[in-house]
Amino acid sequence: MAPDAPLQPEIDAFLAWLAVERRMSKHTLGAYRLDLADLSAWMRDNGITSWAGLRQEALRGYVAGAHRRGLSGKSLQRRLSAVRSLYRFLNREHGTQLNPALGLRAPKSPRKLPQVLDPDEASRLVEVSTDGPLGLRDRAMLELFYSSGLRLSELCGLHWGGLDLADGLVTVLGKGEKSRVVPVGSHARKALAEWKTASAPDSPASPVFPGRQGGPISPRTVQVRLRALAMQQGLFKRVHPHLLRHSFASHVLESSGDLRGVQELLGHADIATTQVYTHLDYQHLAKVYDAAHPRARRKKDG
Repeated sequence: MAPDAPLQPEIDAFLAWLAVERRMSKHTLGAYRLDLADLSAWMRDNGITSWAGLRQEALRGYVAGAHRRGLSGKSLQRRLSAVRSLYRFLNREHGTQLNPALGLRAPKSPRKLPQVLDPDEASRLVEVSTDGPLGLRDRAMLELFYSSGLRLSELCGLHWGGLDLADGLVTVLGKGEKSRVVPVGSHARKALAEWKTASAPDSPASPVFPGRQGGPISPRTVQVRLRALAMQQGLFKRVHPHLLRHSFASHVLESSGDLRGVQELLGHADIATTQVYTHLDYQHLAKVYDAAHPRARRKKDG
C-alpha cells in the first residue's frame, strides 16, 4: 500500500473482488460498503489519509467511539470483520503484512432473552376452534409447534411418513441436514389424527400441511396465519412460529431442569445456545429458592 493511497478506490476494488471471487451476497456487500464508508469518513476527519496509516490504537478509539454513540457489539463485530477482510485483500495486492484489526474485539452486547408465552397463553393459542375448512389444520399445526418445539422450516417440510402417531414421535430434518426424533404430545397426536382423516393424504410422502398447489405450505403462509389466529384468540404479544419454539423450550426446562434433554429436543449443536432458556424466568426461580432454602424464607407481614 502506498503511503498516500486514497481510501475509496481500495474499498471499491475490495468489494468488487468479494462480489466476483467470493460471490458474496448483495446484502452483505451493502453492509460492508456502509461499514467501510463510516470508518473511512472517520479516518479523514482524524487526518488518516491512507489504509497504511491506520494503526490499531486509532482503530480501537474508533470502535470505542462508535459504541458510545450506541452501535451494538454485534454491529461493531461485523464492522471489524469487514476491516480485517479488507486488509487481507490489500496485503495480497500489495505484498504487505498490515492488519490493525487483528486481535481487536468488539464490546459485548447484553444478550436479548427470547420472549415466551406463559402456559395459559400457550394453551389459549393452540385451542383454536376446529370449525371451518382450516380449523382442523390450524389446530394440528399449533399443537405440533408447541408440543414438539419444531422450527418453522421443519414443520413446513414435514411429510406424513415422518409422523408416528401410534408411538407419538416425529422425525424432522433440521439445520445442517441433521435429522432428529422428537416426542409428540397427546393433544397434538389427537389433532394430527383428526387432520389426517379430514385431509386424506395420498401417500406417506404427502406434506402434512399442504399449500394451495399441493406442495408443502410456505413459511410465509404459516407466519401470517399464526398472527391472525393469535389475534383471534385474544393474544396481543407478537406471536410467531419461533415464539412457540421458545415457549416449548422454556416450559419443558422449567418443569424438568434437564438442560441437556432440552438441547436434544431442540436440535441445538451447542448447549450454549440452549442455555439462554435458563435465564428466562427469574421470578419462578426466586419462588423455588424462597420455598426451599431454610434461610431464604421471608417473614409474613403482621
